[in-house]
Amino acid sequence: MGQLFINGKIFTARSETDFASGFLVEDGRISWVGDAGHLNPAEYAGAVDLEGRTVLPGLLDMHVHPALMADTADAVECLPPRVESVAGLVEALRSHPAHQTGADAWILGAGYDETKYPDGCPTAADLDEVSRSQPVLVWRADRHTALCNTRALEIAGVTDATPDPESGRFGRYPDGTLNGVLEEFSAISEVTAHMPQRTAAERADLLETVGKRLLSRGVVGVCDLLATTIPHPLETYRTVAERAPFPRTALFLGWNRPHDLNDLEAQETSGATRVAGVKVLMDGAYSNRTAWVCSPYPDSEENGLRTLSDDQLLAAADWARRNGVQLAVHAMGDRAIAHTVDLLGDLEPWLEGTPSVRIEHATLMSPELTARLAAAKMRFGIATHTIFFYSEYEAYAKNLRPEQVSDAYPVRSLYESVEALALSSDCPATAWSEADDVFVSIEAAVQRRTHTGAAFGQQAAITVPQAVLLYTARAARVTALPGLGRLAEGYEASFVVLDQDIFTVSAEQIAQTTVLQTWQAGDLVYSR
Repeated sequence: MGQLFINGKIFTARSETDFASGFLVEDGRISWVGDAGHLNPAEYAGAVDLEGRTVLPGLLDMHVHPALMADTADAVECLPPRVESVAGLVEALRSHPAHQTGADAWILGAGYDETKYPDGCPTAADLDEVSRSQPVLVWRADRHTALCNTRALEIAGVTDATPDPESGRFGRYPDGTLNGVLEEFSAISEVTAHMPQRTAAERADLLETVGKRLLSRGVVGVCDLLATTIPHPLETYRTVAERAPFPRTALFLGWNRPHDLNDLEAQETSGATRVAGVKVLMDGAYSNRTAWVCSPYPDSEENGLRTLSDDQLLAAADWARRNGVQLAVHAMGDRAIAHTVDLLGDLEPWLEGTPSVRIEHATLMSPELTARLAAAKMRFGIATHTIFFYSEYEAYAKNLRPEQVSDAYPVRSLYESVEALALSSDCPATAWSEADDVFVSIEAAVQRRTHTGAAFGQQAAITVPQAVLLYTARAARVTALPGLGRLAEGYEASFVVLDQDIFTVSAEQIAQTTVLQTWQAGDLVYSR
């Protein structure tokens, strides 16, 4: 007869208002959902009484970086409130287990955000205070910038005479000497290429730990938007998924080394863990003024960085079309987004049922740009965020012109115009240690307030059911994760049980929601 779940407040995600009180699970799938009041639980073996708890479909994080989370697991966290100054950054890095253990041991950190530092921007001279004999490197919160000490530059062979790499920059003092700042991936990789590499077994163990964390957050499906952070990502992910519960995974390969991308075989693009696309970067990050924008940044003549040529974008699109996968375009600035639509908008889509092209982040979207994207012949999807303005308010307050605030992460207008739309975490490439907590993003979407309490474009606020849909049914339209996103007949029995009713608690309490249980294909894979 299957397993019956009764006496719950079950949000099915079939619409903004569709709730049920029970559902039946058979062979890992939902075979019935509806009003359980007329059923006799005694007729079902092992009926589960949900005791009035709120139940959601398993959550989907459609832009996250589990491989990066695993690969930087031993980096010291340098996010606020632990680190809120240059002096605090130095102190935190000195706590790294490798400190004073030998000249070849790297000291690593992640999450610094100089916009919150009263004592200015850190440089190599500051990291030299951590160690002059050991290499030190710390990634900025957005992961588009890193900072290293003098020793790390020496190991990498980067000198004052070294030219900037294509689509990146080496930061310099006014006199032209290096200051240790590495802007964008091409510059960062000049240094990180010299770091010791983990073994395949070590990576798998770390990724398994990340999977447990995601399941504890209620996340049952993910898109890794730069899986090639680690070597052989598909093999590593599948190894982990075979030995332990892990979210359903769609991998996006990086286009930064196109000569390494061979055409895909059918077995690589099918199954619970598969290659779903390729990712390119059209620009940088808004928080460090490298997003490519139409109007110069306030008090500046700079328009950010364009990090991809037309030929590269079209070549990546051709590869995606040839292999039957998606093209994901990192585009934060309005100029980057508009140029992507210019180049791809009139092309024929190559996928059915899912967008051929995804826009990642979509930070600055005017109504006119949103209308262009929605009306294009190409079918676009968008994975955007609220965690960015929530956690990085100081940077956005500094980098946005006042008239642009209404166009920044305009989730409400996107919800109304773009069917394939998801909220996502971008974890760990954010300035918030709990960025992968879905309910922090949902609260920010509903309140449109930052971590400081400041209002941020409140006309773009959405309702709780709408925000949940952007982590469930609507999110599932951005990249196909078959069977996930709803609690409906024929769908996978993947769902989460919450400790409070997010549909009725005050908006200020949503982020306090805790996942009590996560079920995946009818199996309990996490219990608090």
